Amino acid sequence: MAIVGRPNVGKSTLLNALVGQKISITSRKAQTTRHRIVGVRTRGAAQFVFVDTPGFQTRHGQALNRNLNRAVRSSLADVDLVLLVVEAGRFGTEDRRVAELLPAGCPAILVANKLDAVPRRAELLPWLQQLAQQQRFAEYVPMSAERPDDVQRLLDIIEPYLPQQPWRHDPDELTDRNERFLAGEIVREKLFRLTGDELPYTSTVVVDRFAEQDPPVRARGGARSPQRQVQIAATIVVERESHKGIVIGRGGERLKRIGSEARQELEHLLDAHVMLALWVQVRSGWADDEHHLRSYGIE
Repeated sequence: MAIVGRPNVGKSTLLNALVGQKISITSRKAQTTRHRIVGVRTRGAAQFVFVDTPGFQTRHGQALNRNLNRAVRSSLADVDLVLLVVEAGRFGTEDRRVAELLPAGCPAILVANKLDAVPRRAELLPWLQQLAQQQRFAEYVPMSAERPDDVQRLLDIIEPYLPQQPWRHDPDELTDRNERFLAGEIVREKLFRLTGDELPYTSTVVVDRFAEQDPPVRARGGARSPQRQVQIAATIVVERESHKGIVIGRGGERLKRIGSEARQELEHLLDAHVMLALWVQVRSGWADDEHHLRSYGIE
């Protein structure tokens, strides 16, 4: 199932809620999701395989956005169901552009997310009725990805649409992405959250090193500590020297905080003691350079 929609409608938050664990980063910054991320939820006899996609971009035409839009289109090529996520009470031009991409013959469910943010619930039913006259979907599901009951209800609605076939993943598998990828994403999330609107979204994180170290030997008895030791080195790539200053902050305080918050989350995610080193590099024009995009894993 592909999860699609314009930027900032809560696709990654929804994916994390459906899977039951955070595997896709979130922030208020547009185009936080840059990769095709698969999330897996096994419940009883059913296995749900979701594909999170970048927000479909209609406003900017640089290479980064063209590549992200290609990722959306390719994710729609071979799925059994589409979840089109919009904000409850709103279906604008950008939403219609995404709806035009939906493949013919593939059922689509309209997920009206962020229901908790609708000030007048009485207006939602007329909105849904009007939308149903303009756009044809298999189901219309108003919900909030922040509410567990709503998430379970959505899974119940989706399950009858699943094809009858063997599971594609082990029952305890949550995603197709490895720990190195997740480490870079966690650093990028903290970067975006702690810089806010100061830093353009054309910034990224490259993991230079991800290595598991032997656990330290205890002084007494020579027994080894059971906790994993993971060493991570990553580079934050920005487009301008002024952006570098924003990331580092006065006296290096912002970069230290980015590293500290990322390390804490990674220790929880990896169940390991994490040593994290961060650098900042200026690379002008990388977001409009196909070679750089490929080298950063954005294709």
